Amino acid sequence: MRKFSTKNRLRELREDNDISQTYLAKLLDMSQTGYSKYETGENDIPTNILIKLSKIYKTSIDYLLNQTDEKKPYKRKE
Repeated sequence: MRKFSTKNRLRELREDNDISQTYLAKLLDMSQTGYSKYETGENDIPTNILIKLSKIYKTSIDYLLNQTDEKKPYKRKE
């Protein structure tokens, strides 16, 4: 079993979805360099970015932060 950190989980999700850092950064309205710092663990991920990433990947923030191995997202408020 592979042990994941948040930065590894972000990279794996992006690669599994065949998304480049540049494209994902555009979706998040930020620079590629800024996004790259999340994947390397150099910068903490702000809450608003975590919310956007969870919607893009259709998963929970807990999964993104490596607090669970359950990918299924929680039911969202309308």
